Amino acid sequence: MTRPLVWHVFVVLVLLVLLYPVIWLVSTSFKPAEEVLSGLALLPKAPTTDNYTQVFGGVGGFSVWHYLGNSLLVSVGAVLGNVISCSLAAYAFARLHFRGRGPMFGFMMGTIMLPQHVVLIPQYVIFQKLGMVDTFWPLVLPKFLATDAFFVFLMVQFIRGLPRELDEAATLDGCGPVGTFRHVVLPLLRPALVTTAIFTFIWTWNDFFSQVVYLNDPSRFTLPLALQIFVDQSTQSAYGPMFAMSVLALVPIGLFFLAFQRLLVEGAATSGLKG
Repeated sequence: MTRPLVWHVFVVLVLLVLLYPVIWLVSTSFKPAEEVLSGLALLPKAPTTDNYTQVFGGVGGFSVWHYLGNSLLVSVGAVLGNVISCSLAAYAFARLHFRGRGPMFGFMMGTIMLPQHVVLIPQYVIFQKLGMVDTFWPLVLPKFLATDAFFVFLMVQFIRGLPRELDEAATLDGCGPVGTFRHVVLPLLRPALVTTAIFTFIWTWNDFFSQVVYLNDPSRFTLPLALQIFVDQSTQSAYGPMFAMSVLALVPIGLFFLAFQRLLVEGAATSGLKG
């Protein structure tokens, strides 16, 4: 075997190992209940769609589309909040000169090292005083306040790679800081914005901890919480339908990633302008 062929075989084998959990999940979602734990066979002996029929029949008194809509609402709101607020904060730190910029940027970076559990109780108290508990606001509103320092840092580094001559040219054309950001920096910031949008969507879609803390009404539950309801609503574990619903929860993430994969790679690999 030639070296390129050996390399390709090795890569395919590694890919199969990495994809095995996903393949197993999809395959198990088509297994009858007695097959799920009875053996280690990857493919079902008697494939069935009853698991999906049971899922689409409703979970906890609501349809799966209801929980899907809640997840989309929270995830899209978080994406919009991070893209808007983090880009504005990053532009201020990277291009504007104001008193205390250095200490403020350092303080913001320090928040990355804080575990989520440290700020959970103060945040919960604040939202409780505002009457926002058991609503989507605690999950979306912080995103509009540039609380994700990682994405701010990502955009700051990207903006610092842009030639300052572009800002000077925009100033000569009569643009102020807002005009420069809107007409010059923002269009060039697209790869970093797409990277922020993809990771925010994935992290928010899969988030269980924050949602289980702030959401109490089943009508406002998202897919991760609905999955837990589905497991607990019967006296025995319904593994087949549980895996079926897990597959449905993965589909939007896969489609979102495939739609913006090229821009994600560009955002991770590009710094500034291409030569």
